[in-house]
Amino acid sequence: MNNDYSIIKNIEKIKRGLCTRFLDNNMQNILKNKLKKNEYYVYYPYFESEKVIFYKDVMPKVSLLKIKTKDELEHRKILGSVFSLGLDQSMFGDIIKYKNSFYIFVLDEIKDYFINNLNLIGKSKVKLEEVDIDLLKDYKREYEELDIIVSSERIDTIISHLISINRNKVKELIKDKDILLNYNIVDNTSKKIIYGDIFSIRKYGKYKYLGIIKETKSGNFVIRINKYI
Repeated sequence: MNNDYSIIKNIEKIKRGLCTRFLDNNMQNILKNKLKKNEYYVYYPYFESEKVIFYKDVMPKVSLLKIKTKDELEHRKILGSVFSLGLDQSMFGDIIKYKNSFYIFVLDEIKDYFINNLNLIGKSKVKLEEVDIDLLKDYKREYEELDIIVSSERIDTIISHLISINRNKVKELIKDKDILLNYNIVDNTSKKIIYGDIFSIRKYGKYKYLGIIKETKSGNFVIRINKYI
């Protein structure tokens, strides 16, 4: 969906007293800059939710689905299977691993579609079951805190230093669609990462960017990144 159109539609919904769908970090920042603080509220499905919903008068209706399977699952494969259903990413929230099981927040209006259609992740048969929405209310993610030195906040520069590969290799990862930024495929090596951005690298993991900590004497930057555990 065109980003400008999405911005306009989300603002219209809020001004009419309705709620948005799930918003990624990029859309949240855009709307915060275009709306006054007293024009909206933020619905967090759980503590420190990455994808949230903005609303005014009508509270969002969200369901929590548990992914049941006998096999070991991976976050990226779950995400890939969800996208294969042809749904926009605004229809679902964060995918959480809690006590060896995965859970996904979805809009209530689409929960039956998820339950009836998401029955295979990779080669693993799965079954979705609705559980109490408050089950993960106090859930807190665990991270490994990483500080690295870079010359800029470009995504290719950061990833190059983060996983110790050259920038040509980063270009290959981008070409192969192996890098996601805020749940969208990256196609621009010079894309600048900003505070709060979520990015993932296939086979390397998922990360949250926390910004510049300080500038070095040589003009480089010490940046902080949380790696999801």
